[in-house]
Amino acid sequence: MVMFEWWHVLADDERQQWTLDPFVSVGLLAFGMGPDETSEALSGVTREAQRHRLRRRAGETVDGVEEGEYREFGLKLYYREQRLAGVVVDALRGPQVFVEGEALVGRVPSVLEQWMISRAEAREPHPELSYLDTGVPGSESLGVVLDVQRAGDHLLTRPVFVPREALDDFPHFLPPEAWSRC
Repeated sequence: MVMFEWWHVLADDERQQWTLDPFVSVGLLAFGMGPDETSEALSGVTREAQRHRLRRRAGETVDGVEEGEYREFGLKLYYREQRLAGVVVDALRGPQVFVEGEALVGRVPSVLEQWMISRAEAREPHPELSYLDTGVPGSESLGVVLDVQRAGDHLLTRPVFVPREALDDFPHFLPPEAWSRC
């Protein structure tokens, strides 16, 4: 059986190791940075240049969001009004992001969902866990949706990190392309 390269999942020790500071930063990237600032921040970890494009389609609810991408490094970035407003980490090759000692990238979705449920139960009673229409969980205290990405015959976590202002409407804060369609 031939294994196609695009399904290859990097081991954690082959990935950049980042930490999530909820609503503030994801590793080297702080919410609110401009595209040039993110390029500068990532210049020490990848030679790849950020590719940009403006996303606007008829009838789209998110107007004028700019997308930046580091395809080989495994990041997709979304800017609203030229400020970083979304970080999507590729499950197969993106940096590993930790929060509270838990790795969030390229994991079995049900295992991380259970971690999120246990974490929510241990916190004060207030909305903590929510689900997108696709059934993927999001944490309102961490600013992350644990979206999924296909890796051969498996699904792995592909987290989407957002700033606090996204909590009012997770699914519509970023354009539809930000959310997987496995």
